[in-house]
Amino acid sequence: MGINMWMVRAGEDAYLIENFKNDNYVAIGWEVGDISKVKSKEEVKVLVEQKCTYFSKKSQINNVAGQMNRFLFEFNKEDYVVSYDPTNRTYIVGQIKSDYEYNTELSEYYHIRRVNWLGEVRRDDLSTSTRNSLGAISTIFSINDDAAGEIIVILEGKKSPLNEVIEELNEEDLKEDMVSRAHELIKDNVIKLDWENVEKLVSGILKSMGYKTLITERGADRGKDIEASPDGMMLEEPRILAEVKHRNGQMGSKEVRSFHSVLRGRKGLYVSTGGFSKEAKYEAERSSDQLTLIDSDRLVELVIQNYDNFDVDTKLLIPLAKIYWPA
Repeated sequence: MGINMWMVRAGEDAYLIENFKNDNYVAIGWEVGDISKVKSKEEVKVLVEQKCTYFSKKSQINNVAGQMNRFLFEFNKEDYVVSYDPTNRTYIVGQIKSDYEYNTELSEYYHIRRVNWLGEVRRDDLSTSTRNSLGAISTIFSINDDAAGEIIVILEGKKSPLNEVIEELNEEDLKEDMVSRAHELIKDNVIKLDWENVEKLVSGILKSMGYKTLITERGADRGKDIEASPDGMMLEEPRILAEVKHRNGQMGSKEVRSFHSVLRGRKGLYVSTGGFSKEAKYEAERSSDQLTLIDSDRLVELVIQNYDNFDVDTKLLIPLAKIYWPA
C-alpha cells in the first residue's frame, strides 16, 4: 500500500515556517473565504475565479484551484506532510491531525490543517534525485512512494524521485520553476565546499565586483578575515572587512556584535552559510556602521549575478553552465 505524503510550502521564502513549527499546522493562502462547506472541485474553481481577480491567466486559476482542491478534498488525517525550512536546510515532517479549518488567528494564511510534527530531515541527507525534484515551485504537491519512503527511513534514523503536481504551468511559471531548482542545486554545491574554499568564493565574488582582496589569518579557530578595497593597499574607500562562517548553525547577536566591534569605520560583510538568528539581524540593522549579513541564499544570488566576471580559480570552485530561455 502506498504512502500518502504531501509537500506544503510555508509561504514566500518560507516566512511562515516558524509558525508552522510552533503552532503545529500547515496552511495555504489564496483568500476565497471559508470553503469548509464547499462540496465540489468545480465550486472551488469558481470561487478562485471570482475572488482572486489578480490572476489574469486561465492557467493560473486552474493551478491555484487544483492545489486548493488537493488541500480540501485529497488531504486525509494521518497523511504525512512536509515543509521546507531553507534557513536550516531541513524538511520538517509530520502527520495531518485535522480536517480542513478556516482560521484567521494563526497567520494571514487562513486555510489550515493541524499537524503533529514528527521531526526533521536534513536536505543534505536526501538522495540527489529527491533533492532535485523538491525544487518544484508549487505550493502543494504529492510525494511518491519512493521519496516518501526515503524521507521516513531517514526520519527514523536509518541509514527517489517525486511526483510533482504542476498543473498547466505557463512559460513564466516553468521558468520560475527552473530558476528555483537551479538556485537550490547551486546552494547544495556551495554547502559542500570546505570552510577555506567558501572564503575563497567570497573573495572571488568581491574580485568580480572590482575589488582587490587580501585573506588574512585571524584567531585560534582558524577563521579568516577578507579585506577588500579598490586599490589593493586597503587605503582607498570603500574599505571592506568580511568575515565568513561555514557552519550548520545560525550566527547570533553575540557573534555579529563581536564582528561589529572590529570594523573601525570599514564596511562590514558577515557571511554565514548557516544563516542568522532574528536577534543577529536586529543587531546588524541597528549598527552605526554599514554592516550587511549574507546567508547561503544571498550568497548563491551573488554567485549567479557575478559569475561571468569570476576568474578561473573562482569558477572552478562552483562550475556552472549557462542555460538560455526564450525571451
